[in-house]
Amino acid sequence: MSRLLDARIILSLKNLPLAAKTTVDGFMTGVHKTRIKGADLEFMQYRSYQPGDDLRWLDWKMYGRSDRYYIRESEKDSGISVRIVIDASASMDHGDSGIRKIEYARYLAASLAYLANRQQDSVGLYVFQDNRFFSIPAKKDNHHLERIFFQLESLQPRGRFTQPVHYKELFSSARKRELMIFITDFYEEHREIMELLESLVALKNEILVFQLMGRNELEMDFQDYQTVEDLETGEKIMMDGSRNLDEYRKKMDKHLRDLRMKILGWNIFYRLVHLDEPIDELLIQFLNQRNQLSV
Repeated sequence: MSRLLDARIILSLKNLPLAAKTTVDGFMTGVHKTRIKGADLEFMQYRSYQPGDDLRWLDWKMYGRSDRYYIRESEKDSGISVRIVIDASASMDHGDSGIRKIEYARYLAASLAYLANRQQDSVGLYVFQDNRFFSIPAKKDNHHLERIFFQLESLQPRGRFTQPVHYKELFSSARKRELMIFITDFYEEHREIMELLESLVALKNEILVFQLMGRNELEMDFQDYQTVEDLETGEKIMMDGSRNLDEYRKKMDKHLRDLRMKILGWNIFYRLVHLDEPIDELLIQFLNQRNQLSV
């Protein structure tokens, strides 16, 4: 049972760091008994304390029994660098039931960044929008996390998705094994998003894709509107309600099915996300996927 009944609940918390902490701490309470690899989740062994070790992992019970300091180690893979990639093009301004895609992406990214930081992983933020590329390289400290939160709070969608220029060079400089988490609605004109994924796949990193969609997009439920406009190109299309509805839904179903099969064929985790879905459910799937990839 999800503790967050509705995406609107967590998005109502205007303080982004508080919302991320609330989301992660809440869902961690419910999954702490599962075998999830993380710094404070899966105990592995003790070792003697060394100067510079994080004092949060000191075992005070062992100190009470032995009068010596010991650190609890886990199955944590200390070499992971988490890169959160966000599509912030103008189509991410679309909303459904009062929730915009960019808002959902912002809060999901903040939760993932908080989770990565909590598990002592490096985390970075990478934004594609308006034919430009913005990045905060992956690091591991609380001040760095605050910088990511600041950038997410000010993030607003505009322009088109960045064209495929030197994608591979952008992501090939890190020395650590990486986990790429891509948040997008997958609106593209000339396969620019698919080319980005192809470049990431070539680097042999783990990739997770969350595709954000409003139910009104999936069902063509635009109430009494007779014209819809592409947020990125400005193209307008006249709608003929009942006559177009069945054809639209069939084409949308086929498009999503083909997209999913293509992405899964690259061994990328894929999840279609409705804008009213609880964010903690996505985090559970994210951690379960990480477990499967690490076994």
